[in-house]
Amino acid sequence: NTKNNNNNTWCLLWFPNKMLFLRKTKSIWGRWRKKSMGKYRLCPPVMCVSSQSGCSVHTWSSLAATFNTKPNKMLSLNFTKGTSGLFGLPELQEPEGFYLLKENAIHKAEDLMVECCSPYRTRKMVEVFDHLSDTLCRVADLAEFIRMAHPQARYSFSAEDASIAIGGLVEKLNTHRTLYESLRNVVVHGDKVPTTEVDKHVARLFLFDFEQSGIHLDEAQRQRVVSLNESILTLGQHFMNGSLQPRAIPKVKLPESIRQHFTIDGDNILVTGLYADSHTEMTREAAYKIYLHPDPHQETLLMDMINERHEMATICGFPSYAHRAVNGSLAESPELVTNFLKHLADSVRPRAQEDFTEMNAVKKAQYSGSRDLAPWDVPYFTGQIRQNKFQVSANDLMPYFSLGAVMEGLSGLLFHLYDVMLQLEEPQPGELWTSDIYKLAVKHTTEGVLGYIYCDFYERPGKAHQDCHFTIRGGKLLADGSYQDPVVVLHLNLPSPSWSSPSLLTPGMVENLFHEMGHALHSMLARTQYQHVTGTRCSTDFAEVPSILMEFFATDPRVLGTFARHYKTGEVIPQELLERLVASKSVFGASEMQLQTFYSLLDQHYHGKDRWSPATSTTHILEEVQSQYYGLPYVPNTAWQLRFGHLVGYGAKYYAYLASRAVASWIWQKYFSEDPFSREKGEKYRCEVLAHGGGKPPRAMVGEFLGREVTPHTMVDALMTDLDQKKAKVESKLFS
Repeated sequence: NTKNNNNNTWCLLWFPNKMLFLRKTKSIWGRWRKKSMGKYRLCPPVMCVSSQSGCSVHTWSSLAATFNTKPNKMLSLNFTKGTSGLFGLPELQEPEGFYLLKENAIHKAEDLMVECCSPYRTRKMVEVFDHLSDTLCRVADLAEFIRMAHPQARYSFSAEDASIAIGGLVEKLNTHRTLYESLRNVVVHGDKVPTTEVDKHVARLFLFDFEQSGIHLDEAQRQRVVSLNESILTLGQHFMNGSLQPRAIPKVKLPESIRQHFTIDGDNILVTGLYADSHTEMTREAAYKIYLHPDPHQETLLMDMINERHEMATICGFPSYAHRAVNGSLAESPELVTNFLKHLADSVRPRAQEDFTEMNAVKKAQYSGSRDLAPWDVPYFTGQIRQNKFQVSANDLMPYFSLGAVMEGLSGLLFHLYDVMLQLEEPQPGELWTSDIYKLAVKHTTEGVLGYIYCDFYERPGKAHQDCHFTIRGGKLLADGSYQDPVVVLHLNLPSPSWSSPSLLTPGMVENLFHEMGHALHSMLARTQYQHVTGTRCSTDFAEVPSILMEFFATDPRVLGTFARHYKTGEVIPQELLERLVASKSVFGASEMQLQTFYSLLDQHYHGKDRWSPATSTTHILEEVQSQYYGLPYVPNTAWQLRFGHLVGYGAKYYAYLASRAVASWIWQKYFSEDPFSREKGEKYRCEVLAHGGGKPPRAMVGEFLGREVTPHTMVDALMTDLDQKKAKVESKLFS
């Protein structure tokens, strides 16, 4: 332990020959913290900032210091034997343990199926169903994550086998007529055991999940639904693959002056994207027209997928696939979705036009004799104008956003809002899938540990390039009155620390970290009775509300100012630089919102109940929708929708981002814009929104929390207020 005496510091030093000794020094080289079971861990040094008048010390918290140093198992002196297994599960000390987990889950599921169908059942039907769901999810969710994330093939293969086996059991359950009839009888006629409104809501969700597989249909129809589901999955996989393929053309078709901007493959040129950041207008235009040129095979895949989705939905009793997709959501119906999007399109149009007018003026000034602004110009001039207006460089900002500083800021914010801290936990041997993982306990001052977050933050070879939140174990109330604490993984791709600096984040990375932490907090702070509706297990258009709300905190100068410090000197980020950063993020928000509105309306047109003639292509529909709802004209002989992979995973639900942003904006404006650290408002938000997860109908819950009905007009009002406030920040900074 570090010992201070007369301003001298005793430091335990570590040398390559593994000898340990004490040295008396006035500078702090390192601190050792004693652990139980004879373990020691090297803690990164505190920071001393010297001045002429003395020594001004900024000391990083243990949380910040740890996140500013990459975990390294070689720095642990571990004299214990044995391992705990992945995520502390003793079965997973070896990959073969997945077989045992899978077999135990299958046997337990069979017992619960018998209980559901028994006339002697004593528990609520929804309790038994949730017990069954929890039994399967605890294996399936864990196995799916390990299959994707574990660097060792034998773990990945064993996890995949378990995932396939549980998936097969789920298919069996989806066709179990007696099980379905038992649940349906309770939903329609009531349970023989007294139930609450939450019980009834969750039971209806289970029933809807059942009926999506067509179990309520006659055998011929059910088999058709099963066949359509399989076909839609295959079509989606092929469409996604095709959407990422480069486009090759003979190089003689391109002007020689721009060929060097592309990859040359023999006599061909490969266009791998839109080249939106190219300074040459001709390069941007060529890339746009070549990469987005219509592909007949992609058109067939997309059209078949849309038509089969519609057929499947109508067989199951829905007017359209959109009706099926938004059932039980915040929007509740595609009619509300369409009204919201059309009203948003009308409201944002004049604001977006101002953005395009400014971009067009800059383009004309930069390129003499150039044509009007085109779609391939928008990303380029958005970035250029933002930089020219505010002179904000990532290189200037990153030193103030070390990973440790950001995590320290997050923990401080959560303490202010919810009386919650992020507390480092020492992983047990064998608990992690790779060595560079941090484990956090989310701890409430009076309630104790609420759950655990494993932070898989750093990029590494073979790691999936996606930032996301994985639920490993959902929270739920247990029979003995205790709570099954949730366990999640935050999966990011941040730069690893170097020998000379910690991981330094761009402002975009900071915002993304806050966003993903919003998902994790939804899981941690939910205290639902049932795991089927815990945390992020809710409708898509509500699941993004907590994460988008966290983005507002991540771009508020009052919040950023609490933790943005230079990783070398401890200097607080200059206020002027901070203000320029915040203002720069508000540039051209209206044109981006109009683009997202256009995408969402196109998605609704594809999946709505109004069908089109066989001669109509998805590109014809695109051209029609773009002419109505986007400020720049359609470019002939292009078909960007054939590159739009979100149509696979978010079919009829792409609007969810805008709806979630509307609600998050509204919550921010009503509760946190005046004071982003308010404990009173934070507790209210936690208790009335986060705590319920998906356990309440989201539209009613949000309306009650906000004190006003959620309608297309109220959501659009919130979005327009947000846009106008951000524009005012930009103008204030420009004219200050």
